[in-house]
Amino acid sequence: MLVERGPQVWLGGVAALFLSLLWMRALLFPYPRLLLLPRAFSMASRPPDASDPASSDYVAGSVSVVFVTCPSEKIAKTIARSVVEKQLAACVNLVPHITSIYDWKGKIQEDCEVMMMIKTQTSLTPNLTEFIRSVHPYEVVEVISLPVQQGNLPYLHWVKDCTTRK
Repeated sequence: MLVERGPQVWLGGVAALFLSLLWMRALLFPYPRLLLLPRAFSMASRPPDASDPASSDYVAGSVSVVFVTCPSEKIAKTIARSVVEKQLAACVNLVPHITSIYDWKGKIQEDCEVMMMIKTQTSLTPNLTEFIRSVHPYEVVEVISLPVQQGNLPYLHWVKDCTTRK
């Protein structure tokens, strides 16, 4: 069929394909990191290589991420700095401006809070929880721990190194 319509149709199709590829590349040019997304996702979902000796010494669940909400950034920063100084955590990320909607004493409440994402050894979670409860202003403190099954092995080793008493 293309032969009957002549070379203009074929050339027009090639030109359209070429222009669409240029257009897509031009759209992605301001955002070069978008070009890396497929690689990032494939790396994140890849299970550890059993033949790699560095991966064999991590015990799934031995590192945890602990979530704690705070009423203000000032309080969150104070607690975060304290838990890192006391080696109860390797790192604390503060996520500002989260909205929490919850039932408190029979009434629906809505508050702006700061979420703390604390990385620690799972074995330290009880001590971390006790410390947070002792310095946190809330009557009932949210402390939720989730074990890490797998992740970037150098990072997981770093968490353990930072939280091992020297």
